[in-house]
Parts: sequence; C-alpha cells; structure tokens
Amino acid sequence: MTDKPISEDDLHAYVDGALDEARRAEIASYLDAHPEIATRFGSYAGQRSDLRSAFAAIADEPVPTRLNLAHMIDMQRRPRVPRWQAAAAAVLLLAVGGSGGWLLREMTSIPSEGVGALAREASASFSAYASDTVRPVELRADKATELADWAAERMGRRPILPDLSKAGYRLMGGRVVSTPHGAALMLMYDDDRGGRLVMLTRPMAVDQDRAMAAHSEGKVDGWTWASRGMGYSLVGSMPAETLHPLADDIRKQVLGNI
Repeated sequence: MTDKPISEDDLHAYVDGALDEARRAEIASYLDAHPEIATRFGSYAGQRSDLRSAFAAIADEPVPTRLNLAHMIDMQRRPRVPRWQAAAAAVLLLAVGGSGGWLLREMTSIPSEGVGALAREASASFSAYASDTVRPVELRADKATELADWAAERMGRRPILPDLSKAGYRLMGGRVVSTPHGAALMLMYDDDRGGRLVMLTRPMAVDQDRAMAAHSEGKVDGWTWASRGMGYSLVGSMPAETLHPLADDIRKQVLGNI
C-alpha cells in the first residue's frame, strides 16, 4: 500500500487494465469503499467491452489508406481550402435539400469547448464527489501547499485556493481530476451543515478570457468564467443567484493574486 493519491487517471487506467498488480489492488479497495464511483467506472468498463465486441470482426483488417500516417502527413502539407470556399461549400450543402442539411449538422456536431465544457466538467465532479462521506477529497485543507504543488505539476499553472470563510464555507481540500481538456484542480467547500460547493479550475485552450455566466445541469447550478488563460467554475445544489456572490468573491480573489 502506498500514500499516492488516487486520481481520475488511475481509475481510467484501472478500467483499461494498465496498472501493475499492487496499484490495481489499491484501486480495487478504493472502489469497494466507494460504490457510487465504482458504479460510474463500472459503466465505463461495460462500454469498453461493448466496443471491443462491436469491432472485433474488423479489428484485424488493414488500416484504410486515408488513416495511414504517411497519407495523413501528406494531407496536412497540402494547401488548405480558403475560408470563403469552405463557406460556399456549406451553402451548397444546404441548397441540396434535407440530406445536405443533415450532413452539415453531423459535420458541425462536435463536442463543446471553452467555458461550456468547463461548466459540465465541474457539474460532473460535484455529482461524483460532493455526496461522498468517506473520501470526498484526496488531500485535506491542512495539506493545501501539497495540493497546490500537485495541481501545479499536473496543470503547468499554479492554482489559487480561494478563501470563502467569510461566507461561511471552509475549504475541505481537493484533488486533481482528469477532464477531456487536461488535468484540473477540484476544490471542495463545506458550510458544516451538509452544504457543499465544488470549484473546478484548469488552463483554457479556448475562451481564455470570458465574462462570468450562469449555467444549470440537472440539480446542479453554477457560474463559470475565464481570466488570463485559466478557467473557473463554482457549482452547488443551490440556486444560481445564491452562488453568484460566492463566485464573484472567488473572481476578485483570483484577480487580486494574478
């Protein structure tokens, strides 16, 4: 048994069977103690198995020429189509009729980026960890420096740990979590009456400076914004208008420390 914190990366590696025997045993024990997280990652394992079964028949087929690495590099070196030509092609697709419009819809249905993605990641972290009564955070607040060092190493930017004590919320601690857009720091706050908040922060490749905006996902509301390349999202199971002063306080603390 080691003292190494268990991160989202470890849990995904467990599902993929990419851990050594000792670390796999640690993750298995952690999942036994956290059935809600075990259920979530169990569904990932099921999806992985379903995908392997679905594509088993073509797994040994030759890689199509268009996906050959040399071919892809050659395509990258070719001159790109000017934007006005791409726009004209899109108009032509729409003019073709229903089938053309549907094709254009499929082409543009890509995962959201920027603060919209960050807001959903914060809501997902809240749903996964806020109800955990055993291990909601990896490092407690008394190890705040270690937590900040850990996050800085993974994100490449040293985070700020806001103080919400004036509003009645104490910092419980946090953990580094994995997102589709890289590592992020999750901080959790508690009002000692069962009310918990989660703040998620990470470097932003898109929307590096965005004004604060409200969002809602299921029973989780919050506020998300970005400043100087870092994104911030504060979420909780309370109305957005109640969270707004807290989010604004965090924003002011961040700006004051930049």
